[in-house]
Amino acid sequence: MTDSVLFSPFKVGDLTLPNRFVMAPMTRSFSPDGNPTDDVASYYARRAAADVGLILSEGVTVDRLGASSDPRVPNMVTPTALAGWQQVIDAVHAAGGLMGPQLWHVGMTRKPGQGPHPDAASDGPSGITHTGKAVLPVPTEEEVADMAAAYGRSAAHARELGFDMLEIHGAHGYLIDQFFWAVMNQRDDRFGGDSLTDRAAFAVEVIRACREAAGDAMPIFLRISQWKQQDYAAKLATTPTELEAFVGVLADAGVDVFHCSQRRFWEPEFEGSDLNFAGWVKKLSGKPTVTVGSVGLNGDFFKSFQGEGADASGRSGIDDLARRVDDGEFDLIAVGRALLHDPEWVAKVRDEQFDALQGFDAASLGRLT
Repeated sequence: MTDSVLFSPFKVGDLTLPNRFVMAPMTRSFSPDGNPTDDVASYYARRAAADVGLILSEGVTVDRLGASSDPRVPNMVTPTALAGWQQVIDAVHAAGGLMGPQLWHVGMTRKPGQGPHPDAASDGPSGITHTGKAVLPVPTEEEVADMAAAYGRSAAHARELGFDMLEIHGAHGYLIDQFFWAVMNQRDDRFGGDSLTDRAAFAVEVIRACREAAGDAMPIFLRISQWKQQDYAAKLATTPTELEAFVGVLADAGVDVFHCSQRRFWEPEFEGSDLNFAGWVKKLSGKPTVTVGSVGLNGDFFKSFQGEGADASGRSGIDDLARRVDDGEFDLIAVGRALLHDPEWVAKVRDEQFDALQGFDAASLGRLT
């Protein structure tokens, strides 16, 4: 499929991707004490060597003590972890690949006592859980500003290490998404408000901090979603008008590409249009978008965490993606479980080895293949 639009280059800023396939961020928890190992470097390098256009790392926690709920999730903070990431990006570059870290703070999903700093307090917009229960004091404006600055501090490390771009995790009910969500963000200062655009103020601060740290040339992706792990049916924006105002504020803050997460990429976002979530965001923001959600597979990814596998969608799913990219619905395609299970997945698509495309075996979550 070397003549397919899926294998055409894509340029964002000064960065040119060789094709439209992106490795989606997937938490692996194979970094003891938050430090990426040689095995982690080899894991990413195998995908780089097999024609993945851009690799997004697993979520990498930022410079706040309460950012992580798992000591085996890597961080972008400590000298030892930074040395591990240097090995990772050097290995990916040596294999001919491009890569960026996904900067992450889990927010109030972290339970007391979890993570590498069990005595630290969890961060959140208002000290309120997703059920509306107040469990912590409301953070001061200064504390919230430092939460945002933490992303910038880690973005500076990413630039110094030689990463090609970076992604901010603003989806799935984690810290930034908690500020978007009225249930959890009940602040009455500049970081709160009645409208979704008001509650985007924290994300704007994060984006600006990352832009200042990363410089003008380093592309910044922002991952957003309607659904949350706490509520799969949640919708931040219920109409195209509301979505347009929301993504406009984020684009103006400095986002280069929106990474639009949905459970199944082929499902329309709003009634009356076939456009998926990435399609609507591209149309309304004018920015390039990444689509993601069960790419290459027929099974829902939530079931993976219940130990279920998924069958490969075969050529029909690939042809549908190519048609949508050719139509301009979205620009890039993030592949998650299929690429986690099979590092050669993109190369097989390139060579039209559709019968060799594998489904997903949940046992893959327990190893770095």
